Amino acid sequence: MGSKKYTTIISILFIILLMSTNKQKNEIFPGLVPAPAYIEFVDSKLQIEETIRLDYNPKDKNLNNMIRLAKSELSDIGYKPSDSNSKQEQTRLSIRVDQNISEAPESYRLKIDPQGIEITGSDHAGTFYGIQTLLQILETSKIENAPTVKSMIIEDSPRFKWRGMLLDVARHMFPADFIKRYIDIIAAHKMNVFHWHLTEDQGWRMPIEKYPKLEKIAAWRKETLIGHYTDKPRKFDGKPYGGFYTREEIVDIIGYAKERSVTIVPEIELPGHATAALSAYPELSCTGGPHEAETLWGVHKEVYCAGNEETFVFLENVLKEVSEIFPGPYIHIGGDECPKTRWKECQKCQKRIADEGLKDEHELQSYFIKRIEKILEKFGKRLIGWDEILEGGLAPNAVVHSWRGMDGGIEAANAGHEVIMSPTTHVYFDYYQSEDKDNEPLAIGGHLPLEKVYEFEPVPDNIDRDKRHLILGGQANLWTEYIPTTEKAEYMLLPRMCALSEAVWSPRSKKDYNGFIKRLGDHLKRLDRKNLNYRKLDK
Repeated sequence: MGSKKYTTIISILFIILLMSTNKQKNEIFPGLVPAPAYIEFVDSKLQIEETIRLDYNPKDKNLNNMIRLAKSELSDIGYKPSDSNSKQEQTRLSIRVDQNISEAPESYRLKIDPQGIEITGSDHAGTFYGIQTLLQILETSKIENAPTVKSMIIEDSPRFKWRGMLLDVARHMFPADFIKRYIDIIAAHKMNVFHWHLTEDQGWRMPIEKYPKLEKIAAWRKETLIGHYTDKPRKFDGKPYGGFYTREEIVDIIGYAKERSVTIVPEIELPGHATAALSAYPELSCTGGPHEAETLWGVHKEVYCAGNEETFVFLENVLKEVSEIFPGPYIHIGGDECPKTRWKECQKCQKRIADEGLKDEHELQSYFIKRIEKILEKFGKRLIGWDEILEGGLAPNAVVHSWRGMDGGIEAANAGHEVIMSPTTHVYFDYYQSEDKDNEPLAIGGHLPLEKVYEFEPVPDNIDRDKRHLILGGQANLWTEYIPTTEKAEYMLLPRMCALSEAVWSPRSKKDYNGFIKRLGDHLKRLDRKNLNYRKLDK
């Protein structure tokens, strides 16, 4: 009997120990957003000294850039980063790159114990993300006036390779310094794609040396709508609006993003959403103009003439310059919301349909997109387009960006194409954050609360299992018809983007909205320190 009683006690103690260990493994450090793939706490602590000594390879140029950024952030938090091994009390921080730690790109290992801190990335991006995690941990400890940090091991890597945020600068333009601030925000949350929407009906924001009228004419509209599109009668401010980023500013921003492991994907809209360009070069339209940049939001009937060879000469020259400036592998061409009215009325377009043996204007759009794809391939770029590019037949190597729900993305993936998911239902950040619209800033419409963003799942259950790897990831879009200021842009972005970062980084098994909200409360204190204008959490 005594033996059985002893065995029972041992079993109970083992179960309690196991439960305790599992609880530790499932626990996430306060303020960490997004949640790491794996975290284990160890029963010890590290004393955090005011001076943090960094050990790294000074011959690694890319790593040196990261160290420079890390030192700046550590200083902002309240620590004294140092390269010297002095006799004063110091906390050792080792930062290195070692591809042997993981086969997964962008992964890292973070170890904290009484001897110091070690960050090892499988590549430079992974190392950068390890630093971002550490900064969150140290700042949370600083905010709480905690002199020590729990010992822990974090092993982390992203669920998706495409973790994107769009900013529309064509409807409303934002200063170059804010573009950098926007990149800072997304990079700190382990997002790695900045989708820069540069052209629209209402404005063209990138200079093209071969076509100077784009910056002189297309970059400007005569006035801007006041209030909502649906207001009657409509009112306008009567003030000219516009501008463009200089080539020097664009190149500087590209370099800034690269240092933060962010790829910039420029978007040049075609064949629709092109009125601004046509105001400068009306001969590229079906009617010959005259045209002027639109003052109203929405979809407009002026489009590039698909029957005019000069259209393709113009676009090839434009895309050549864009390809030369932006080093990333992708160029987004839009392809959405292209009305066919002008094409139906245009003799040149109808002749093109007949000459190419096309069935209708939808196939004419497909013809247009396929020609653009071949142009981009000459420049070593891949084409991305919104899901309307499926209409009439998809370009062979195009990436489909699904925004009208998930169906377009499912269709494209099942057909063997890579896909980015951006359904309006879950990731359109120009939507209202509350149903109490009277107490929210003016928005385009819709309702997208924080929880719904968190629920975003880029891989739908009804996609073929052997095609799921074609879902590159997800992206949220910040369209700016009703966002004229940087303060409002931040308000519409945050904290929804925090939720998005977890949806596209963390393992699906880690999703826990209540746990996220608890961590977010601490995380928002970091946003406060950076003076970011976010929407407060509902009580």
